[in-house]
Amino acid sequence: MTTGADGFEVVHIELDKYNGPWSGVADVGGRPHYFQARWSLPGDADPEGGYFVWPVDAETFALEREAWGIFVRWNARFEAGEAGLDSHPGVGGIDPRYDELDGLLKSSREVPPDARVLWGDIEYLIGDGVQRYRVEGCDYAIRWRSSD
Repeated sequence: MTTGADGFEVVHIELDKYNGPWSGVADVGGRPHYFQARWSLPGDADPEGGYFVWPVDAETFALEREAWGIFVRWNARFEAGEAGLDSHPGVGGIDPRYDELDGLLKSSREVPPDARVLWGDIEYLIGDGVQRYRVEGCDYAIRWRSSD
Protein backbone atom coordinates (compact mmCIF):
# COMPACT_ATOMS: atom_id res chain seq x y z
CA MET A 1 0.00 0.00 0.00
CA THR A 2 1.50 3.33 -0.94
CA THR A 3 1.21 6.19 1.50
CA GLY A 4 0.90 8.90 -1.08
CA ALA A 5 1.99 10.20 -4.42
CA ASP A 6 5.35 9.44 -5.96
CA GLY A 7 5.47 5.77 -4.91
CA PHE A 8 6.32 6.14 -1.24
CA GLU A 9 5.41 2.98 0.66
CA VAL A 10 4.53 2.37 4.28
CA VAL A 11 7.14 1.38 6.85
CA HIS A 12 5.33 -1.09 9.11
CA ILE A 13 8.07 -1.80 11.63
CA GLU A 14 11.37 -0.24 12.58
CA LEU A 15 13.81 -2.74 14.03
CA ASP A 16 16.75 -0.35 14.20
CA LYS A 17 17.42 3.30 13.45
CA TYR A 18 20.57 5.37 13.70
CA ASN A 19 20.78 8.60 11.73
CA GLY A 20 17.93 7.22 9.66
CA PRO A 21 16.29 3.86 9.06
CA TRP A 22 18.65 0.92 9.41
CA SER A 23 16.39 -2.14 9.46
CA GLY A 24 12.74 -3.07 9.66
CA VAL A 25 9.74 -4.15 7.61
CA ALA A 26 8.34 -1.98 4.83
CA ASP A 27 6.25 -2.52 1.76
CA VAL A 28 8.22 -3.02 -1.45
CA GLY A 29 5.91 -3.13 -4.43
CA GLY A 30 2.96 -3.27 -2.07
CA ARG A 31 4.12 -6.35 -0.14
CA PRO A 32 5.93 -6.55 3.23
CA HIS A 33 9.69 -7.01 3.02
CA TYR A 34 12.49 -6.87 5.53
CA PHE A 35 15.04 -4.17 4.84
CA GLN A 36 18.56 -4.06 6.24
CA ALA A 37 21.17 -1.38 5.55
CA ARG A 38 24.18 -2.69 3.64
CA TRP A 39 26.66 -1.06 5.99
CA SER A 40 27.75 -3.21 8.92
CA LEU A 41 26.73 -1.21 12.00
CA PRO A 42 24.45 1.74 12.68
CA GLY A 43 26.45 4.92 12.33
CA ASP A 44 29.15 3.41 10.11
CA ALA A 45 30.10 5.18 6.94
CA ASP A 46 27.90 4.12 4.04
CA PRO A 47 30.48 3.00 1.43
CA GLU A 48 28.09 0.87 -0.61
CA GLY A 49 24.73 2.42 0.18
CA GLY A 50 21.38 0.88 -0.26
CA TYR A 51 19.48 -1.79 1.60
CA PHE A 52 19.15 -5.52 1.33
CA VAL A 53 15.44 -6.37 0.93
CA TRP A 54 13.68 -9.73 1.06
CA PRO A 55 10.03 -10.81 1.34
CA VAL A 56 8.24 -11.48 4.62
CA ASP A 57 5.64 -14.26 4.60
CA ALA A 58 2.23 -13.66 6.20
CA GLU A 59 2.92 -15.72 9.34
CA THR A 60 6.25 -14.01 10.02
CA PHE A 61 4.70 -10.61 9.35
CA ALA A 62 1.98 -11.34 11.95
CA LEU A 63 4.66 -12.23 14.52
CA GLU A 64 6.64 -9.09 13.68
CA ARG A 65 3.51 -6.96 14.13
CA GLU A 66 2.83 -8.58 17.49
CA ALA A 67 6.37 -7.78 18.68
CA TRP A 68 6.05 -4.26 17.24
CA GLY A 69 2.83 -3.72 19.21
CA ILE A 70 4.60 -4.64 22.45
CA PHE A 71 7.37 -2.14 21.65
CA VAL A 72 4.94 0.64 20.63
CA ARG A 73 2.98 0.29 23.88
CA TRP A 74 6.24 0.44 25.88
CA ASN A 75 7.41 3.48 23.86
CA ALA A 76 4.18 5.35 24.63
CA ARG A 77 4.77 4.76 28.36
CA PHE A 78 8.43 5.79 27.97
CA GLU A 79 7.57 9.04 26.18
CA ALA A 80 4.95 9.80 28.85
CA GLY A 81 7.65 9.43 31.52
CA GLU A 82 6.00 6.32 32.95
CA ALA A 83 8.76 3.86 32.01
CA GLY A 84 12.55 3.94 31.89
CA LEU A 85 15.02 2.52 29.39
CA ASP A 86 15.64 -0.36 31.79
CA SER A 87 12.08 -1.56 31.09
CA HIS A 88 12.54 -1.68 27.28
CA PRO A 89 11.25 -5.10 26.13
CA GLY A 90 14.39 -5.61 24.03
CA VAL A 91 16.52 -5.73 27.18
CA GLY A 92 15.31 -9.28 27.73
CA GLY A 93 13.57 -10.74 30.75
CA ILE A 94 11.05 -7.87 30.79
CA ASP A 95 8.24 -9.25 28.63
CA PRO A 96 8.21 -13.05 28.18
CA ARG A 97 6.16 -12.91 24.97
CA TYR A 98 8.49 -10.32 23.44
CA ASP A 99 11.45 -12.56 24.30
CA GLU A 100 9.69 -15.53 22.71
CA LEU A 101 8.88 -13.55 19.55
CA ASP A 102 12.45 -12.27 19.34
CA GLY A 103 13.72 -15.86 19.37
CA LEU A 104 11.15 -17.01 16.81
CA LEU A 105 12.02 -14.14 14.46
CA LYS A 106 15.81 -14.20 14.75
CA SER A 107 16.50 -16.35 11.68
CA SER A 108 13.91 -14.51 9.53
CA ARG A 109 15.70 -11.22 10.23
CA GLU A 110 19.02 -12.50 8.84
CA VAL A 111 19.84 -11.32 5.31
CA PRO A 112 19.42 -14.28 2.94
CA PRO A 113 21.89 -14.84 0.09
CA ASP A 114 19.23 -14.04 -2.53
CA ALA A 115 18.26 -10.65 -1.04
CA ARG A 116 17.87 -7.82 -3.55
CA VAL A 117 19.65 -4.50 -3.17
CA LEU A 118 17.53 -1.36 -3.41
CA TRP A 119 18.03 2.27 -2.47
CA GLY A 120 15.42 4.12 -0.47
CA ASP A 121 14.29 7.72 -0.45
CA ILE A 122 12.77 8.69 2.92
CA GLU A 123 9.70 10.88 3.32
CA TYR A 124 8.73 11.89 6.85
CA LEU A 125 5.03 12.15 7.58
CA ILE A 126 4.38 15.50 9.18
CA GLY A 127 1.37 17.13 10.72
CA ASP A 128 -0.53 17.45 13.92
CA GLY A 129 -0.77 14.22 15.86
CA VAL A 130 1.75 12.23 13.80
CA GLN A 131 3.48 9.97 16.28
CA ARG A 132 6.95 8.56 15.65
CA TYR A 133 5.81 5.00 16.36
CA ARG A 134 2.28 3.72 15.92
CA VAL A 135 0.89 0.20 15.77
CA GLU A 136 0.11 0.99 12.11
CA GLY A 137 3.73 1.89 11.37
CA CYS A 138 6.38 4.57 11.58
CA ASP A 139 6.40 8.30 10.90
CA TYR A 140 8.13 7.91 7.55
CA ALA A 141 7.65 6.15 4.23
CA ILE A 142 10.21 4.85 1.73
CA ARG A 143 10.26 5.03 -2.06
CA TRP A 144 12.39 2.17 -3.34
CA ARG A 145 14.55 2.30 -6.45
CA SER A 146 17.07 -0.02 -8.05
CA SER A 147 20.00 2.40 -8.32
CA ASP A 148 21.14 5.96 -7.62
